[in-house]
Amino acid sequence: MNELPLRLLPWNSPEVKPCYLSTDDPGSRLSRMADEVEAELIASGEAVLAGAEAVLADLAAGEVAVRFALTRATESLRDALRVAECRGDRVS
Repeated sequence: MNELPLRLLPWNSPEVKPCYLSTDDPGSRLSRMADEVEAELIASGEAVLAGAEAVLADLAAGEVAVRFALTRATESLRDALRVAECRGDRVS
């Protein structure tokens, strides 16, 4: 009996545990949804990066703006690392 590989999904359960999908169909509804969420996380990270760069370029930006930009950048980096982990599991 061959077991299907588990796909790490880009979201956690309500208990903050990783969620996995077991399917041999990369075109399944849940697989497509996970692909869309991954793409949205990357796009959001790109927008956050642009905003953070703008704050850093603004010599008049105060501590609150810098802390906000850093907080969002940290969140986006965490999301990007999760996407990389999800995709890396599918490559190996």
